[in-house]
Amino acid sequence: MDQAHTLARCAGPIKRRSFLQLGGLSVLGLGMGDFLRYQAAAKAGGSAFVDRDTSVIFIWLPGGLPHMEFYDLKPDAPAEYRGDFRPIKTNVPGIEVGELLPRHTKIADKFTLIRSIHHEFADHGGAHKRMMTGRLPKTPTGTVNDAPAVASIVKKVMGHTGTDMPVTVACVDNGRAGIDTFAMGPAWLGAATSPFLVAGNPSETGFQVQNIGVKNEMETRLDDRLSMLTGMDRLRRDIDKSGAMDAMDSFNRQAMEMLTSQRVRDAFDLAKEDTRTRDRYGMHAYGQRALMARRLVEAGSRFVTLVWENPFPGQPIPKNCAYNWDCHAVNCHIFEDTKWRAPVYDQALTALIEDLYQRGLDKKTLLVVGSDFGHTPKINVQRGTQTGVMQPGRDHWPQSMSVLVSGGGMPMGQVIGATNAKGEHPVERVMTPNDLWATVYHHLGIDYNHYLTNMEGLPMQILPFGKPIKELVS
Repeated sequence: MDQAHTLARCAGPIKRRSFLQLGGLSVLGLGMGDFLRYQAAAKAGGSAFVDRDTSVIFIWLPGGLPHMEFYDLKPDAPAEYRGDFRPIKTNVPGIEVGELLPRHTKIADKFTLIRSIHHEFADHGGAHKRMMTGRLPKTPTGTVNDAPAVASIVKKVMGHTGTDMPVTVACVDNGRAGIDTFAMGPAWLGAATSPFLVAGNPSETGFQVQNIGVKNEMETRLDDRLSMLTGMDRLRRDIDKSGAMDAMDSFNRQAMEMLTSQRVRDAFDLAKEDTRTRDRYGMHAYGQRALMARRLVEAGSRFVTLVWENPFPGQPIPKNCAYNWDCHAVNCHIFEDTKWRAPVYDQALTALIEDLYQRGLDKKTLLVVGSDFGHTPKINVQRGTQTGVMQPGRDHWPQSMSVLVSGGGMPMGQVIGATNAKGEHPVERVMTPNDLWATVYHHLGIDYNHYLTNMEGLPMQILPFGKPIKELVS
């Protein structure tokens, strides 16, 4: 359990060079009989996907959402647990949220809180891999995946959207676009299943998505380039076992489709939205990424990841606040950081939920808000690296965490699961991240019991354990 009892500033997930981790039968723990049985299952299993008009928006909060400040407050706990904030009532009897989320209170009938998901990885790296993949990572640290992230599974199984829209998209801050920064790597599925990465702050004037659109004067040269590529391609792809050629094919195809598609350009172009809508979401990174996600799923993308770290990239961060959600006392004064961050989060998230419902996208699109873990129920006090003064904070705590879901045609206005009186661990409807992902796969029409093959031809189950959350899918 990482209590981070040092004065070193916790930097959170960092970039690492992507590499593939491959193994044989012994590494997988499979005997030959197991292998043949799984291989037969993979071949006989039919399609892993029932094609539906469905999509997912996945909001990722790196560093860990402090559940005791947002969605699982304990007003009757001792002062060193409950913190500064109090719960407030919502429009659904029995559902309460933190007092800094007033917009949530008006739409609680449109979301469900899950308070009983937990896992055992207290380091950012291990927790990112555990959450992003639905598998137990081989190592408890580092963000280079040994199993594919869910977004890569979705891209592999759902394939092409039927439009020229990218199947999977991930929106991140500048400097955070490495595929391994948040354990979003494809591992044994190969680079071709990586999401299309959009880096930068879409609330900035002049923001542009790189690698889409082509100027009129370039169209002739583009046609020439396509002809040249077709004529030069004489490689024997059947002997390439690394997946590099498949990745090149995929990237070239996607790049050309996106370069030449007006539909793609329009979907990413937030200037197409009126000022009132943009202001409703908020002219900050959280709000404009959320608006972009709504436009993307509306246009045909299937899985859009929004990484919400700094709400105001390019602006100075208050000394007593943190870059992302990693609310150790050495990083920030947790209550001041929450006062700075929560109103932006409240505005962007509720605007997205309301917009999805108003546009009739709530049946098609499932919204999931999650993070690496929760934070310690008991507050600790340390000297802040930036402030130089003693201040309160909470450390990493995978034993309990809160997740919000909305839409997907599922029953909303619920609280599922509960933690004990101090918020330390689940005591009702104990679940793991796999139950959340089984629910997501169920919504998308993906058979999570299906097997895919890795680059060595070995069968791998899409989700090794877990089942859909019955309160959402029954």
